[in-house]
Amino acid sequence: MSTIPSEPTALLNLVAYQEGTVVSRTILNKETGTVTLFAFDEGQTLSEHTAPYDALVCLIEGEAEITITGKPFQLTGGQMIIMPANEPHAVRATRKFKMMLTMIRA
Repeated sequence: MSTIPSEPTALLNLVAYQEGTVVSRTILNKETGTVTLFAFDEGQTLSEHTAPYDALVCLIEGEAEITITGKPFQLTGGQMIIMPANEPHAVRATRKFKMMLTMIRA
């Protein structure tokens, strides 16, 4: 993990799109939680799964469908949603998008 300086940094510049894939970059990885940036190319998905911790998704740009316990939510840049612990959830890029995922372990 490369070091991010303790100064103002543009989130958009910390992770880049790659055709046909999902790119991730861990910003913080602590015992109490993680912060990870993602760039999804259009049509890319994360299949349904569960996590033992609450997670906060903040869309930075683009459009995504976040499904939580079978209910789809449409998000655009600037919006957020909480994915509760132990609830099945999935992610689909309706258009390419970037997001920041904050997972709280404590």
